[in-house]
Amino acid sequence: MHALGVDLGSARVGLAFSDELGMLAIPLETVPAKKALDRILALVAERGVKWIIVGHPRNMDGSFGPAADAARRFGETLAARTTARVELWDERLTTQLAERMLAADAGLPRKLQRDIIDQLAAQQILQSWLDAREARASPPEPPEHG
Repeated sequence: MHALGVDLGSARVGLAFSDELGMLAIPLETVPAKKALDRILALVAERGVKWIIVGHPRNMDGSFGPAADAARRFGETLAARTTARVELWDERLTTQLAERMLAADAGLPRKLQRDIIDQLAAQQILQSWLDAREARASPPEPPEHG
């Protein structure tokens, strides 16, 4: 089961891809926002993607803002153009976590840092979805007899 994670930004879009077992999300690439739709559709065809998980930004209080509307519209456009299932997924704090993972003092040029952060954010979105999917599929623990 292949899935693609998408961290949608106004300038760049980070992408991540799952392993065949659907257990591990791997950073893939960062593409310019204007080319993201075509690149995602190409990846669906090339890699047999069954799920596209689009980060859906929420405010910390759970409300939605303009970026969430843009993600929803992007998801609707994707759903209309592909046979892969498209799901919006809460992406709160993924960019901050990605920045911490990279550590700003890594000595990389700023543009490369931004590209990597976008990919890591997409990885976090996808990994969160994969973990939740696995948790839903796992049978409940048997009750303890005591």
